[in-house]
Amino acid sequence: MMAADLEPADLEVRLLAMRRRHLRSVLRIEAKVYPVPWSMSLFLSELALRSTRAYYVAFVGRQVVGYAGLMMTLDDGHVTTIAVDPAWHRHKVGTRLLLALAHEARRRGATSLTLEVRLGNKSAQNLYRRFGFRPVGVRKNYYAETKEDALVMWAEDVAGEEYTKLLDSIEAGVPGTTEVEDQPL
Repeated sequence: MMAADLEPADLEVRLLAMRRRHLRSVLRIEAKVYPVPWSMSLFLSELALRSTRAYYVAFVGRQVVGYAGLMMTLDDGHVTTIAVDPAWHRHKVGTRLLLALAHEARRRGATSLTLEVRLGNKSAQNLYRRFGFRPVGVRKNYYAETKEDALVMWAEDVAGEEYTKLLDSIEAGVPGTTEVEDQPL
C-alpha cells in the first residue's frame, strides 16, 4: 500500500507496542530520516527498560510507517524519538504517534513533557507547538554528527483539564482512524 493511493479520510493506522520483530522496519526508516541512525543494540536496550520506556510502531496495512518513543523520569515524559517514513509524511502519522506518547505519559503520571528537536527542523517544531510544547533553550552541538544545535521544548501541566481538551481537539482533527491495539508494558 502506498501513501499516494489513500485519501486521508480512508487511512487506517494501527499503533502497537514496539517489539524486537519490528526493528528491521524501524531501522529502515531510521536510516532514511537521521544522518546517524540509532543502532539495533540501542533500540534493544531501550525496549528492555519497560518500566521507564514506551515505544510504538505505526502500521498502515502490514507496513511499518513510523515509530516513536517515550522515557519517563519521575513525573516528566521525555520524547526520545519520533520518525515517519518520508513516503508517509503529511498523513498525520507523526500526530498519531505523538498523541499515543502524550496519552501514555499521562497514564504513567507525567505532569510535563519534553523533547529536543533540530534547530532547523521547523515542520517538527510546528507539530510540537500544536501539542503545547514551548521552546525553553538551546543545546549547542547536541547533534554532534552534524554539528547542529537542539531546541529544547517543554509542555507543562499535561495532566490538567486544559491539556485533555487540547489532545481531544488534536485527535478530532486527524482524518481516518487510529487504533491503539497494544500498550507498552
